[in-house]
Amino acid sequence: MVVAFVSALAGLAAGLVLAPLTAPFVGDVPPRRAPVALVTAAAFGLLGWRVGLEPVLPALLYLAAVGALLGVVDVKVKRLPDRFTLPSYGVAAALLAAAAPFTKNGLDHFLHALLGMAALFAVYLLQAFITPSGIGLGDVKLSGVLGLCLGWFGLDTWVFGLLATYLIGGAMGIGILVVRRDRKGEFAFGPAMLAGTLLAVLVLSS
Repeated sequence: MVVAFVSALAGLAAGLVLAPLTAPFVGDVPPRRAPVALVTAAAFGLLGWRVGLEPVLPALLYLAAVGALLGVVDVKVKRLPDRFTLPSYGVAAALLAAAAPFTKNGLDHFLHALLGMAALFAVYLLQAFITPSGIGLGDVKLSGVLGLCLGWFGLDTWVFGLLATYLIGGAMGIGILVVRRDRKGEFAFGPAMLAGTLLAVLVLSS
């Protein structure tokens, strides 16, 4: 519980500091820090509680911080900026590589992470090619980053994360359809991807 509490406090601070990065995309000047800070604090706290002081925790917290920024921007303007997604490939991979020597079977975990990245990217790229109206290129770019995280924990977590994403996305779509009564209404899929990944880590990580 101590790790969870400290992680949540760190997430709150990180969210308050990072929130201004969303301003160029959402147009909030001065930036509204509360949504990013609260989401980041919640994600950090949950990860700290579930994962604890494991070597992989910094990588997960980094993805949670970036995910909070992406989620807020996507909800507001239906966009997942390259400024956040593309650098995350290198940063997340480096943090996982740094965790590998201090993790049991760490090299296997890291190789699985790379495979998870490639596989999830391929799934989303194929879907974007088949149904371009359903998946945007921003979703495709984000998928590889999330695949790194899911792959680290193994195939079961990877599959669970993928299925959870589509279940959450489907529920969101139905809810928006009921509220808007408009089949043509678009909705941000990025938050479903992020929530599905977080849920998979919380449920199946060990």
